[in-house]
Amino acid sequence: MPANFASTEAVQKLLDRASGLDVDGGNPRLKAIMRDLLQATADIIVKHDISESEFWQAAKYLADGAGEIGLILPGIGLEHFLDLYMDAKDAEAGLSGGTPRTIEGPLYVAGAPLVDGTSEVDLTSDPDDTDTLHMTGIVTGPDGEPVKDAILHVWHANSQGWYSHFDPTGEQTPFNNRRRIKLAADGRYAFRSKMPHGYSVPPGGATDVLMQALGRHGNRPAHVHFFVEAPGYRTLTTQINFGDDPFAADDFAFGTREGLLPVPSRQGDTAHIAFDFQLQRARNDEDQSFSRRARAQG
Repeated sequence: MPANFASTEAVQKLLDRASGLDVDGGNPRLKAIMRDLLQATADIIVKHDISESEFWQAAKYLADGAGEIGLILPGIGLEHFLDLYMDAKDAEAGLSGGTPRTIEGPLYVAGAPLVDGTSEVDLTSDPDDTDTLHMTGIVTGPDGEPVKDAILHVWHANSQGWYSHFDPTGEQTPFNNRRRIKLAADGRYAFRSKMPHGYSVPPGGATDVLMQALGRHGNRPAHVHFFVEAPGYRTLTTQINFGDDPFAADDFAFGTREGLLPVPSRQGDTAHIAFDFQLQRARNDEDQSFSRRARAQG
């Protein structure tokens, strides 16, 4: 089979028609993206001599694994790739500084209680006999100014590695370990919760099957997720991974980034993390909004 088979006239005509390039109407941007996607897929089929059986096995895997797509995409590095791509675009535009962005993951739930952040906030709604975590810090702008009217969205797993709303044990109440904290004018925050535990992808699930086929594991270190939003500033999506966790340097979802690896200061049954957030100024309204990713509703 010639290596350029996917570039032959017959195949090129097929891909043009399949992506709607030979007809009026439709979305021009989508047509161009679809055309490139089909070309890349055809090239891969030829390059690796993918059989009909392999093609349909892959299609079945994607169909059966649709419920875990939020784990599969970070697991194969594409969610982290988006972070790298956005970083590169920022650098090209001369934007630098601020807390690093990193992956959101699939387990955010909209509608968490909005609470006053002028004193320490308790995130944990359920009994949990593990160690207590305290986190403190300040949200500032690019010049070190305290950010007014900031809202800190916080969510993390419980001590068993389960997130509320996604806990198969059914033991957590809604919005356990989830809050939106309205910060005071000084930009400072403080919250306490129970120490989260890292988790692994569902055993035998689509993500686990793929990771094993790639010779990889499906484990994440203990971590805490954040959105930070404030008028006039770019909304930040980030998370901290605990720097002393065994999987901190080998996160299957590639969420670990330099500057996001604090090591908890542990004493007895408590631990403390001091972590400050620095936001970039918004250039437009879109910078102040969240991505249009589909998210669970509480």
